[in-house]
Amino acid sequence: MLAVKFPWLQVGSHFFKMSAGDKRLLFHCVLLSAMVSCHGNNPFFNDNKNLVLPASYNIPWMAGIEDFCPLSLITIPGSHSSMARYGGPESEYQVLSLSDQLRAGIRFLDLKVLELEGTLYVMHGVIYERSTFRDVLDTVKAFLSEFKSEAVLIRVVPAILNKNKVNEMVQNLISNDQHVWVTSGMPNIGQVRGKLVFLQKSTFTLGIPLTETDENSSNKVSRVKEEDNKLIKQLTQATEASGGDNIVLTYTSGTGFGTFLGMFLTPKRVAEKVNPWLNQYLRQFYPNHPRPCFGIIAMDFPGFDLIQTVINLNWW
Repeated sequence: MLAVKFPWLQVGSHFFKMSAGDKRLLFHCVLLSAMVSCHGNNPFFNDNKNLVLPASYNIPWMAGIEDFCPLSLITIPGSHSSMARYGGPESEYQVLSLSDQLRAGIRFLDLKVLELEGTLYVMHGVIYERSTFRDVLDTVKAFLSEFKSEAVLIRVVPAILNKNKVNEMVQNLISNDQHVWVTSGMPNIGQVRGKLVFLQKSTFTLGIPLTETDENSSNKVSRVKEEDNKLIKQLTQATEASGGDNIVLTYTSGTGFGTFLGMFLTPKRVAEKVNPWLNQYLRQFYPNHPRPCFGIIAMDFPGFDLIQTVINLNWW
């Protein structure tokens, strides 16, 4: 359970002193929750938390990829800030539960993790996302036990405090587990079917090296059109870098929080505009033989049709 008591943040029975910036963030989240609402009305954007899959939906889509294909040559739909479903409009980047994201076709998870007194909590900024990292592992393993042809890639970003301990704690949780991949060598899909595949970057050192196409890691958006132009450059870079020794990652997420011109552009409102554009941009490559590989495309509020567009880049 999470409660906020200014100037303290409470996670379970633990309290953190909050900075002035943290308090401003939560104030704006509460303010915007009363001002902003958004309902998806296109098949590329989804803000309906109740998963209803089409009858023809192919959950184990990785079964159609040949075993010899390197993981770095697969275009993979992912979710940005995968567990960020609480905290108000400025803090919410997804609507589906983790289990439903996996069933909808998502195969990359982006997790911010806090270590506190021997437990790993999943966070988004100062918001506790009502789940521990062990809960995440259990959910993913349950999915993979049902769909053994699949692999789920996980990026762990140590959050807030005790960042150096997150790496150690994760390693202890997965010690001697034959259903995880933590080495740095690039596997083919046949080697990782039924496994969690960890990705390493910065302070998290388990798994395959990860390269981001946005080196500045900025998701600030003042105008959505500028975001489209930025994504064209990043996705072009992704096609050029895919197939090497690193997994390539592009985030399509954005928020206007912290900017003047885009102050009311919540992650949901940005996704509502960006997702249809992204779908159209990717579909222009369908006539290509072979189609280009974009690596991981991590999205906010993706609809089923957009997820399928990303998946179908692997077929020609």
